[in-house]
Amino acid sequence: MRRIAVINQKGGVGKTTITTNLGHALALLGHRVTVIDLDPQGQLAASFGIFRAPRRGIDQVLLDGMQLEDVQLSARDLITLIPAGTGLQGVEELHEGGAARARLLRQAMAGRLAGQEFVLIDCPPSSGMLVANAIFAADEVLMPVGGDYLSLNGLAKMLATLQRFAPFLEQPLRQWIELSRFVPRRRLSQEVRGKLLDHFPEQLLAVPIREAAVLAECPGAGRTIFEYRRTSHAAKEFTELAQDLIDRRRS
Repeated sequence: MRRIAVINQKGGVGKTTITTNLGHALALLGHRVTVIDLDPQGQLAASFGIFRAPRRGIDQVLLDGMQLEDVQLSARDLITLIPAGTGLQGVEELHEGGAARARLLRQAMAGRLAGQEFVLIDCPPSSGMLVANAIFAADEVLMPVGGDYLSLNGLAKMLATLQRFAPFLEQPLRQWIELSRFVPRRRLSQEVRGKLLDHFPEQLLAVPIREAAVLAECPGAGRTIFEYRRTSHAAKEFTELAQDLIDRRRS
């Protein structure tokens, strides 16, 4: 089982979009996938068409000791959703438990999710306790980077955060970078891609996800790109991204 945190401290880079559509792409390729919403905004459930906030979520697993199977929902064929829950922000407010507070998710996942091939963890745009839980629970991190210089700054901060955690991890995290919201005709986007290729050739995944209006429209309809516009360029790119991740293909 590959446990992948979709993570970046900068907002607006497409973390939830990638978690939703990459998860569905992997499932359509025949893989069993669990997606976990670790963002208190709780937008992952809505992206799969669950607009009424679920009564139970990962908040009760982390704060009240519930089991993952008690809160999981079937989102699509081969996709299990563990929603955020309305009290997830409470994890950031924990003051007791010392270092164990950062390993609540890892402990909750231990011995669970049997038969799952991929676990994707949608993270909040922060560097707090929820992100710490994602880092300790994951084996890999997927960092979306938009095609602009502010996103490059966000990546630098994210890498610095991962570096601070490195001495406390049981094994190094495999790090992937995904260029998202990419505009091929924009010179700035091409410059950002060039810098990523220069500095992170072993981490940059091969296929960028281009900026597309259909990707912004999908959550409002509660559909993934494969349900909303399966013949679109975006659907093809997410299929290719899933294959890149499966095969560990880089640019």
